[in-house]
Amino acid sequence: MKKIITILMIIAMLTPTTIWATPPVFSGGVNNEYQYEEIVFLTGEPIKFVGTIDVSEKEKETEKTTSYKFKLTSEDKSLDAKLDRTITLVTEYTKRDDKGQTIGQTAIDKYKETLKIGKDKYELEDYQLSKSEITDNRPASDFYSGNLKGRKYYQVNKDEGEIIIDISGSDAGYKNFWGTTDTRTLHYDITSKKEKSSWHGTVEIQTSDSQTKSLRYSNNEANLSSFNGGHIRVTESGMVSRYDYNLPDKDDDELNDRKRNKGRMELKQTMVPKLERLILPKFKDVEGHWAGNAIKKLYSLDVFDEQSQFFTPNIPITRIEFTKAVIKACNIRTSLEEPKKRRGKKEPEEVSLFKDVNAKDDSYKYIKDAVNKKIISGTSDDVFEPTEPLTRAQAITILIRALGFESKAPTSGYYMNFSDDNKIPNWARDSIYVAKEIGLIQGNSQNTVNPNKILTRAEASSMLVSFLEFLEKDLQKDYRENIINF
Repeated sequence: MKKIITILMIIAMLTPTTIWATPPVFSGGVNNEYQYEEIVFLTGEPIKFVGTIDVSEKEKETEKTTSYKFKLTSEDKSLDAKLDRTITLVTEYTKRDDKGQTIGQTAIDKYKETLKIGKDKYELEDYQLSKSEITDNRPASDFYSGNLKGRKYYQVNKDEGEIIIDISGSDAGYKNFWGTTDTRTLHYDITSKKEKSSWHGTVEIQTSDSQTKSLRYSNNEANLSSFNGGHIRVTESGMVSRYDYNLPDKDDDELNDRKRNKGRMELKQTMVPKLERLILPKFKDVEGHWAGNAIKKLYSLDVFDEQSQFFTPNIPITRIEFTKAVIKACNIRTSLEEPKKRRGKKEPEEVSLFKDVNAKDDSYKYIKDAVNKKIISGTSDDVFEPTEPLTRAQAITILIRALGFESKAPTSGYYMNFSDDNKIPNWARDSIYVAKEIGLIQGNSQNTVNPNKILTRAEASSMLVSFLEFLEKDLQKDYRENIINF
């Protein structure tokens, strides 16, 4: 039985890397745990190859080396065809902490590729590639976009001709704890030059690699049990690819460049889902509550770590409770790890950013990180008021800042159709506008947003679940379906 060694692309969150889920190399190929497949066009005809891919990575602080080894054969067993390919990519990262961004520059380090079809042999003689990518390292999710240019030179049977493939393309993606998607668009311009015949063709490739985590409720089928059911976190990964080609058509078994063979081929692979049972909530005061399901979800995810049997959903949520919940909800890439202690030297005690929050408090690290990432600020320069309640406008602003979407509102002069639009504070208008546009909030039955209303723990739970669903579903739709219409 064949075995495939693949990399799931789940990179440590504290490194400057920009890739989490990425289609392998730049061929439009897809894979699961067992098999890799792609379409090859070197002969002037689309041929589907299948086989294995072996991926290895070496990572440093500012550099990442990724090596791919492919062993493929034609899916059509009547065709004697074999493809061996080894490619090593090196990406150098430049971190701009002052801008909260990372630039990645990728180039080919090593390459070797041989394609044999019957008596014909195609060898990769040269491969030039330049890929540049910018990542906006936002607290809740990293968003990136890149462009690439490349050229591949193949020799046919050593001296019978050459094939040149000019490659251009772009990619866009995001990565967060709840999901990753990398969608890539490539254009191949193929020129075949032989003594007796020449031809030209083009291939448009669109490929997307996605991973999502979702929560699903599972009932306990046993009647005599201490609990009725619980949540499962399901991690699903899949890749899709589409090739649109315009190639020479065959005329008496010879390629005729004046006639065209146009068509489309699609590939799809999925990984076996990963299941994780989550902790069981046992609050006595959320059964039958309108926000009960949201509260249970968040407790199962350790967003809330209440020790009591009562959640008290109808009391106001405090500034520290909401800040901590946001950080934990999206597993923001924070610096919450305890620093290593130096031997023989006592570290000075940390001084709190705020005089009303003790640096030794368990919750201080969440406040500190949220402030450093500009998700929330104190009520003054040195006062945080951790136990004070917060309003809906404040909570919405915190979530939009976590996404980094506060600049997506129009410059000025826009109007929201909430009936209480005139009650929205000026500092919260942009965030509320964006939250409405992305579906994070909506008006109630009276079409009011109630910006100055104190947020209850139940309302906060509902808002946080909507936030997580945006990270889980809406981003994938925007970066996958909306780009390539699969």
